[in-house]
Amino acid sequence: MLVNLMQGFVDLGHPVDLLLADDRSQHLSRLPAAVRCIRTGSRHTQLAAFGLARYLRRHRPPVLLVAKDRAGRAAVLARRLAGTDTRIVLRLGTNLSTAMAERSAVNRWLRYAPIRRLYPSIERIVAVSDGVAADTRAIAYYPHERIRVIRNPVITPDMQQRALQAVPHPWLNPAQRAQCPVVLGAGRLERQKDFSTLIQAFARVRRQRPCRLILIGEGGWRERLTQQIAALEIEADVDLPGHQSNPYPFLANADLFVLSSAWEGSPNVLTEAMALGTPVVSTDCPSGPRETLAGGRFGPLVPVGDADALSEAMAQTLDHPLPPPVLKDAVSDYHYLKSAARYLELLDEIEG
Repeated sequence: MLVNLMQGFVDLGHPVDLLLADDRSQHLSRLPAAVRCIRTGSRHTQLAAFGLARYLRRHRPPVLLVAKDRAGRAAVLARRLAGTDTRIVLRLGTNLSTAMAERSAVNRWLRYAPIRRLYPSIERIVAVSDGVAADTRAIAYYPHERIRVIRNPVITPDMQQRALQAVPHPWLNPAQRAQCPVVLGAGRLERQKDFSTLIQAFARVRRQRPCRLILIGEGGWRERLTQQIAALEIEADVDLPGHQSNPYPFLANADLFVLSSAWEGSPNVLTEAMALGTPVVSTDCPSGPRETLAGGRFGPLVPVGDADALSEAMAQTLDHPLPPPVLKDAVSDYHYLKSAARYLELLDEIEG
């Protein structure tokens, strides 16, 4: 999302300096050529504050946009060290309280205490969804009027072009799908994505009609999910092909995309599926899906962890999919140029 945002800034005529604590990300290869990468001298976010302070003293930018919580805290420290009046905008993309819900009270306190101490020093926070905004207010006691909700820059020309590449899986060719529609899930094979519930729901749909399930992604739950698939005796109709460097042909050619997550911030893959015209079903998890789907208008919302409700919604949507133009129009606010323009409006506003 940050690469897409920087592409939007560049396409709208604004130069970008990208200050890096860690330069090992695979996404850096996709940066626009106009972006100037500056290494802070440390791969640890907190220690990067010293390199960031040197940058602030030398260049004195009026506004600094920071991604994620730890980088926000490092930015506050760097500004103090630099002695500049640079204003800080922090972008947050996670529903933190839900992610921390199963942690101990001590762990939650250790996570929240620095947030409550430092966030008041940050001039503005950008939340990627209304749910993240509400969660941030509750955790950080941050003023409502200083939080702005700006949708993620999900939809790009690059995404659309990559979706046109060759169909990457034999189940997804038109002849196969005509006989056996394909349900798709995507994401890390971890607790957050709750693919276990999706597999249970799929098994129930599979008992009623021919269909197949593809789960793209990799993670620590692979063995657990593989065992579950075997126990349900659906191995012939479920495939876990692993991480995909280009997931978009999968999204564009599936008959149904299902988001089964226990929590999100703003689920980009749900938006991507809709932008490519693929019908969707989602859990009503905190946060983002209810906003993206307009309360269920553009796809069913079901309770987290409810395999019965999920299977019913999947069957219903396979039988009565919304037209692709309706789905594409529903996510128009997630276009990368529209998102970038709204960030620039906010940066200009606090600079003035």
